[in-house]
Amino acid sequence: MKDASFSIVHVVVTLERGGLERLVTDLAIEQQRAGHRVAVFSLHDTKGFAATLQASGIPVVIGHKRGGIDVAALKALRALIRAQRADIVHTHNFMPNYYAALAMVGLVGSPPLVGTCHDMGTRLDEPRLRLYYSASLWRTARVAMVGRQVHDRFVKGGIVPARKADTVLNAVPLDRFATLAGAREEARRTLGLGADELVIGCVGRLVGLKNHALMIALMPALLQQHPRARLVIVGGGELEQTLREQVTRLGLTQQVLLTGERDQVADLLPAFDVFALPSRTEGVSIALLEACASGLAVMATDVGGNPEIIQHEATGLLVPPDDADATLKALQRLLADAGLRDRLGRATREWVRANASLNALRLRYDALYRQARGDGRPAEH
Repeated sequence: MKDASFSIVHVVVTLERGGLERLVTDLAIEQQRAGHRVAVFSLHDTKGFAATLQASGIPVVIGHKRGGIDVAALKALRALIRAQRADIVHTHNFMPNYYAALAMVGLVGSPPLVGTCHDMGTRLDEPRLRLYYSASLWRTARVAMVGRQVHDRFVKGGIVPARKADTVLNAVPLDRFATLAGAREEARRTLGLGADELVIGCVGRLVGLKNHALMIALMPALLQQHPRARLVIVGGGELEQTLREQVTRLGLTQQVLLTGERDQVADLLPAFDVFALPSRTEGVSIALLEACASGLAVMATDVGGNPEIIQHEATGLLVPPDDADATLKALQRLLADAGLRDRLGRATREWVRANASLNALRLRYDALYRQARGDGRPAEH
């Protein structure tokens, strides 16, 4: 017998392109396919993935949040929860959680609040944000952390009570990353890359914690051993101009490509020989999962949730964060050994298929919603 459906309201800060926003979009679409009624509320003005959700028939409501605690945004969220007759309000990270908790104060028959912590919570070092988020946990039924390292950070750090905490690993839609004949050639044509070039790819927002500057700084040394090496960085962000200036200063305009923000990242991944994630901190990276689903050999930093996906020498290579020498040696090794790249790429693809499918994620959240409701079964509509 098929389970009855939930009415779900997801709450995010924004839908601009990033790993968290990609996950929420994919999850919402998967939930709708499974028969749930889904809406998404963005606190800030946004475009990004909003059009993708709307094209799938999922309503997106914008809160137009301004500075401080914005009463108008609270009222808009409260109105959506009522209109949707929500069974579950599912928040993603810290500000959405305390906004949802405030929006439901005094709301008769208000639904359970479920939160997901998508990263290691470094922003909670800001005292006011930590105070607001901690206060909102009284109204939060369950809190999902996207990996064991994130779980330990929040529970052992005394931020989230252990009795409310769960671990729900991130996931990706596997069919989006199926390898098609000619995909590599088409992706390289799109990026203007030659067939014989050795391509290192990075995907992520151009912000300091992602540490793209290190990858650019290592290119002169890589080119000494591999003159046909190329670095492609996919994404936009506040450091884009700074990184472009670094490329120019090092004389790398022919060897390093910054693509800016791209809609169809999955179509570009087959162009890469190696995927690099040099971040200083991560939760469980959607970009990393997507690279694994594409069968790419991976070099990642040993931070956050990365070692839950990448087992050193088995499904990729792990290096310490901000360690230029270790990063250079790992990249040189991968570029020099096609057999190693092939072995690691096949292993990462198998790991994702076994552990991080989108359907498995949807089922895990269904179970978490039932726990939050406390009745062991979903609502009917």
